[in-house]
Amino acid sequence: MAQVSIKHGITWINNEEADGGGLWLPNIQRLFVWSEEQIERLFDSIMRQYPISTLLFWRSKELVKCRRFIDQFYPNVDLKTLYRPEDHRTKRMVLDGQQRLQSLYIGLKGSYEGKVLHFDVTSGVPRSPEDIRFVFDFKPLGQAWPWIPFRDIALAKGMPDEVADRVLNKAPSDLADEVRKRVRQNVMRAKYEFETESNLTFQEIDSTAEDSDFKYDDIVEIFIRANSGGTKLSKSDLLFSLLTAEWSDADLNMQDFLSDLNNGDQFAFDRDFVLKTCLVLLGKAARYEVEKFRDETTRKEIVERWDEITGAIRDVRDFLVSRTYVRDDAGLPSYMPLIPLVYWRFHYRKGWDTQPEVLSDYVVRTLLTGAFTGQPDTVIDRMVSRINDSGSFDLRTLFEVVRESGRTLEITRETLLSAGYGSKTIHLLFNLWYPAANYQPIFSGNELQVDHIFPRSLLKKIRIPSPETGRLVQKFHAPVINQLANCMLLTRQENGPGGKGDMSPAAWFADKSPDYLAMHCIPDDRSLWEMDRYEDFVLARTKLIEQKFAYLLAKTEA
Repeated sequence: MAQVSIKHGITWINNEEADGGGLWLPNIQRLFVWSEEQIERLFDSIMRQYPISTLLFWRSKELVKCRRFIDQFYPNVDLKTLYRPEDHRTKRMVLDGQQRLQSLYIGLKGSYEGKVLHFDVTSGVPRSPEDIRFVFDFKPLGQAWPWIPFRDIALAKGMPDEVADRVLNKAPSDLADEVRKRVRQNVMRAKYEFETESNLTFQEIDSTAEDSDFKYDDIVEIFIRANSGGTKLSKSDLLFSLLTAEWSDADLNMQDFLSDLNNGDQFAFDRDFVLKTCLVLLGKAARYEVEKFRDETTRKEIVERWDEITGAIRDVRDFLVSRTYVRDDAGLPSYMPLIPLVYWRFHYRKGWDTQPEVLSDYVVRTLLTGAFTGQPDTVIDRMVSRINDSGSFDLRTLFEVVRESGRTLEITRETLLSAGYGSKTIHLLFNLWYPAANYQPIFSGNELQVDHIFPRSLLKKIRIPSPETGRLVQKFHAPVINQLANCMLLTRQENGPGGKGDMSPAAWFADKSPDYLAMHCIPDDRSLWEMDRYEDFVLARTKLIEQKFAYLLAKTEA
């Protein structure tokens, strides 16, 4: 065990000239995941003199891929900008404690989305243990008193009294003596906890000696076992760590692929989906198990067939956009139904292009009915087995798997109409609805905008006498207001400033063409557009919606 002060410890970060060759992050480490609030709580804990858990470092001369700590943090940071050249120089790498060290580095040396960690120097009044006592917040520079950039205190040159005097010189002249005393105490404590006290305790695994028993596989295993506490590694983190041991560029390749696959924020494919899909494609079943990635053969096969695997996933993404009207994450309530599709494309490439209508029907029905909700691994594995048995993507046999699992693929009237405002399936339903009428608002930057036909604000104002008390109460509540029959899809322009807003249906539809009304399934009886006819409007529009989707309701489960 060794101990250093926080101020001294962070000088090792990203510093090749520091003791031990500096402090870096090996590529088996996941990305930084802490939020602003978690960082602020860490600094509050240190000021409260709560201990920081022991850190674990690996000292090595191996040609190990490692990266710098992030100083200016932004989401989706490009990993390629962080990696340092591989060399045989001695270096320390963090196996356990990345989130804490990265948080300290950002708070004292860097920024979080352009904001610097500030300290309310007047805080510190005793609180209960679960409450924040010393108040920190990430803010732009140039804040008024009592917010002071914390680095100007903890890392400031000079004796604690001198630093306290500089801070107090910025205070209002009428600052109460009690508060002035607390500010001085806070500065003294900050200088002590971050500069004087040895608050960073670490263990070090040294593999620099020629006779060291620690090989890279041992280090990966130590990393996995060490990261069982704190912000726990997810199974995908553990699996990916094992894969990275086999493939040094795994993290870069995964980030590049996901960035391309998601096309900005269009979709939300993640590493979990890709790793689970890899297991299924290689015949290892869908269930996440670390032991599967301990198998060197499996890891090598993922590396060797990476281009094939990613090509299959990419083709399924493209199929969604071009053939199913699922054009973004909002229209994709679950990604799990896509895995059998990827399997079909990966293993049966010749059949992939021959039955687009069948594949489209599969996507729509499984997504609308939530056939893969809960624990989908068994459903995925059984579908893969049926695909292999028949050599085809046969809906009848695949839908049998769903039924045998106690799930349904029947799209009932209730299933359809439950897709109201805020539901998981409303965007999927609208993506089916509007392109059929040649109305595609998701293109050209006009993202989907779900809006209430009868404005929520106006419906909430409608009052009726309470049967119990006779007092006026709200007539329509959320389930009635948010139902599908009161929802429509607008372009951003239509729903933006100067658009529909809280306009009543009578006003909004007054100058709309018959084609526009038909496209939105709006009853052409104008008397139903009045606010006092809301219930009648809903009944009439519900019938029109049922007629529009009769082709779905009429189908059986096959």
